[in-house]
Amino acid sequence: MSNVKKIKYHFSGCGASFSDSDVVVFGAPFDGTVSFRPGTRFGPSAMRPDSYGLETYSPYLDDDLSNYKTCDFGDIVMPYGDKDLALLRIYETTKKILSAGKKPLMVGGEHLVTYGSVRAVFESYEDLHIIHLDAHTDLRKTYYDVELNHATVIKKCYDILGDGRIFQFGIRSGAKEEFHWAKKGHVTLHKYDLEGLDSVCKLLKDKPVYITIDLDVLDPSIFPGTGTPEPGGITFKELIEGFSYFLELENIVGADLVELAPNLDPSGVSTAVACKCLREMILIMNKK
Repeated sequence: MSNVKKIKYHFSGCGASFSDSDVVVFGAPFDGTVSFRPGTRFGPSAMRPDSYGLETYSPYLDDDLSNYKTCDFGDIVMPYGDKDLALLRIYETTKKILSAGKKPLMVGGEHLVTYGSVRAVFESYEDLHIIHLDAHTDLRKTYYDVELNHATVIKKCYDILGDGRIFQFGIRSGAKEEFHWAKKGHVTLHKYDLEGLDSVCKLLKDKPVYITIDLDVLDPSIFPGTGTPEPGGITFKELIEGFSYFLELENIVGADLVELAPNLDPSGVSTAVACKCLREMILIMNKK
């Protein structure tokens, strides 16, 4: 596609061709609506070279990226001043991947990018459900009178899917109105941790599921390189345990990993954490 950048590095273990792969990774380096600290546009480009500091083998899953053919499709060229066009390009890229019978795994970028991908996936899977890991509710109708924003993204996805299709975990920040709206049964919101994720994965076992992981679900002592850090998050060990529950799902049809801002963590620890999370998600999606 003309709107995809050529890349010097691919994510470690993701050097297969598009035609040979079942899972296709691509970057959506957009941060045009961030509400606090910018920098997530640099996430995918930072993760690629740093991913070579990790083994392709996961001891958590007893599996190796070398057992699968995965394609790194590159980064979408993002028009930073035009979020509508950015979302359209994400939609088109996701649509291309799905039309080829493959699974999209997007790397952000800020969380708004999820909306472009979910729109495309929903067109292929009308019974789509979303599992959402995050520190923030992201259920606002508008944010400072703006409808398309990383603080409104899950509400925008809800507007497509409707009641009972979105399951949120790790939530510990949001406006009072968002929590009260969720309590009315529109979404299932679990505060603070991942308790109940195993039961939800069993419930959705045979449903088409899109997984969106905002890495600020992790405590900022573990993952400081993000635009809106929120104390009180989960540990990396808890997140990896949560990933293991995804193996219950028989039909993961798409996923994303968002909100790494590598410029905000000069130690590189946050980028290493993001790379490890991406490795686990690639393996889980290939297994499915």
